[in-house]
This record gives sequence, structure tokens and C-alpha cells, in this order.
Amino acid sequence: MKTYQTTFPELTIKKNKSDFAQVKIKLSSDAANVMRQFYFDDIEIFESFFILLLNRANNTIGYVKISQGGCISTVVDVKLIAKYALDSLAQGVILCHNHPSGNLQPSDGDKSMTDRIKQVLDLFQCNVLDHIILTKEGYYSFADEGLL
Repeated sequence: MKTYQTTFPELTIKKNKSDFAQVKIKLSSDAANVMRQFYFDDIEIFESFFILLLNRANNTIGYVKISQGGCISTVVDVKLIAKYALDSLAQGVILCHNHPSGNLQPSDGDKSMTDRIKQVLDLFQCNVLDHIILTKEGYYSFADEGLL
């Protein structure tokens, strides 16, 4: 066995306090209202992608900002989503991103990304419960529209 002079880190999960109250998600509007708190004046400037992590009772247990991009897209790494879902032992995940353009309709890329994330999380018995697209004026729910 070859030995190196560098060391490797111990990995841990750490929860940081936030100002967001724990809530039970019953409807897509509940998820949209919670997720909207993560966006500020930049909702019409940068596209950002967040996940909301839920326990079996659909109570929020955490959230993560996965990425922030430019004005028309952001890169979403499925491995990061899976990591946070597994580390938190989430039973459900709600995906969320904004469309700075104000267009609520999902793109083909939004749909294929959602399917890819769902396939990966299904391997770990973690359900993608919804994918919310936010704009300044409204939201679109993949679950409400039968896309999940």
C-alpha cells in the first residue's frame, strides 16, 4: 500500500440555524411561500436553484442553495442534491428555481433535469415531491400540472 504525506479529512454534516420557521408542506402554495423567502431582489436578475428537505410527515428539515447562475440559466449538479438529501436523511425533496424572465412555463431542460434528479433520488427511497418555478408574480408546480 502506498502512503502519501498528505492527510484526508473527516467528513461531517452540520446544521446551521436559520431564521426560517419549520413548517408542514401540504400544498404547492405552501412550498412556494417557503421557497420565496430564499429569494430577494435578485429574483428577476439571477437564476438560482434551491432544494427544500422534508421528513416523512412533510415537515421542513432544511434547505440548500444548490447553485446561482446568470440571467437565463444555472448549473444543477445532481450529485450535490443527492448528497444533501442523504446527509439529512430526507424522505422528500422539493426542487425550486426561479425564472428571471417572468415566464412560468418549464423548459424542456427543466423537465429533463427534474426527471434525472427524480431517478437518482428514487434509488435512495427519497421522493421528489414537487419542482416549483418562481417568478416575481407567481409560481408553477410540476406536481399540480401532473409532471411528476
